[in-house]
Amino acid sequence: MIYSNFNFFLPTENMLLYILGPVIAWFIYRWYKESKKVPNVEDKYVYITGCDSGFGNNLAKHLDKLGFPVIAGCYTEKGEDELKKVTSQRLRTVPLDVSKSESVRKAADFIKNLVGEKGLWAVVNNAGVALPSGPSDWIDIEGYKFMLAVNLTGVIDVTLSVLQLIKKSKGRVVNVASVFGRISPFGGPYCVSKYGVEAFNDSLRINMKPFGVKVLCIEPGFFKTTVTDTEMLRNSLMKLWDNLPQDLKDDYGPTFLQALFDHLDQRFQRLTDGDLMKVVSCMEHAVSALHPRTRYSPGWDAKFFWLPLSYMPTYISDKFFLQYYPRPKVSVL
Repeated sequence: MIYSNFNFFLPTENMLLYILGPVIAWFIYRWYKESKKVPNVEDKYVYITGCDSGFGNNLAKHLDKLGFPVIAGCYTEKGEDELKKVTSQRLRTVPLDVSKSESVRKAADFIKNLVGEKGLWAVVNNAGVALPSGPSDWIDIEGYKFMLAVNLTGVIDVTLSVLQLIKKSKGRVVNVASVFGRISPFGGPYCVSKYGVEAFNDSLRINMKPFGVKVLCIEPGFFKTTVTDTEMLRNSLMKLWDNLPQDLKDDYGPTFLQALFDHLDQRFQRLTDGDLMKVVSCMEHAVSALHPRTRYSPGWDAKFFWLPLSYMPTYISDKFFLQYYPRPKVSVL
């Protein structure tokens, strides 16, 4: 009798079909819906910041091959020259320092003259920096101001400078945040800036919906770019350490810096993905899909580690990070 009652609760083939059927149908519907592309891409100008290297450089080349007229914002003349060599005449470059409003304004004026009454189809706010990074009390306020000027106020400044042009075309704003706009596993201004991008993105998305403008967010995990260059991170940490007052060095102890280096090497070796096209494909979909997603989280570490961890109770995520993070000499834990 007990055995037969137990069998009653076992899933049958029909029950599995009832459960899996709608799930499969939903995935097929979503794939079909998201596979539709916007027409007339040759008339849709796309403005991308941070095109000297990394995601922005790859996206500019990729969209150029797809036929989009691209306006690539580059920080250096070298970045402009190298990009022109490998792209078509559709692609235009413009000098751009997103941390300086005068540079942002000049780029916006250039774009207004170029696109005319057609408007601008999309802006992809990709430009960003990751240094200085380190424990929060190692970085002075100027370090915070510098990164926020690029990663946050730069995003806002660029967006506002071309927003009227995007409203004309009922186009897109694509903001590149980070999975570290959802969770903060380390100190310093990087996570602060990305949390700010998330907030700006969410409020802008609601504000622009009545105008037919889609506001979309890319939240990558760890990928192999200048942002995750371990040699640059090491040099930055050493410079920060050398500039610390002696009492702060005494708090952390003489072995802390090397322990931090070892921690970085282990984390980056396990999590860093070299396939930048995973992110670029999400950016391209946000620009070219008729029905783009509101958020994209490229990278297996983002999907299966960082985002799930961000939904955990705070005491669990804190305990996890503290378990693996090097401890200062005067630690009370």
